Amino acid sequence: MHSVFRITLDDALPVLAAARAKAEELGVKQTLCVVDDGGNVVALHRLPGARLTGVDIAIAKAFTAAGHERATHLFNEPPNGPALPGNEAFGISHMLPGKFAIFVGGFPIEYDGAIVGGLGVSGGTGAQDKAVGAAGLAAFAEHVAANPPS
Repeated sequence: MHSVFRITLDDALPVLAAARAKAEELGVKQTLCVVDDGGNVVALHRLPGARLTGVDIAIAKAFTAAGHERATHLFNEPPNGPALPGNEAFGISHMLPGKFAIFVGGFPIEYDGAIVGGLGVSGGTGAQDKAVGAAGLAAFAEHVAANPPS
């Protein structure tokens, strides 16, 4: 037996708030999703005017980052990418159609050396998604530093 940390709604809300603030600063309408370590949606926020397709995309990005324990854009960089036939990401994306994202915008959420969830960001350019994701991850780190799990 071992202890497992799991992200909660109280942990996800500061992530969404910081990510939203960064998206608004950049002037981009995004959808933001936080999932737990099992890829289950904990919180989802579609900013006003964000595309309808962003909901499913943000969920897939968060699911992929949590489940595969790496940022989604890394699937298109060596040694795992590009996501072409014969490479890891290509096969996985075909095994999990609609759930496995292989482009920028999914970020694992880590605590104490373990993946406790994922953040999915959809609606901007790759650079915008990375900036919004970084803001969300920084907010999570600040939140757990101020409110360590018991």
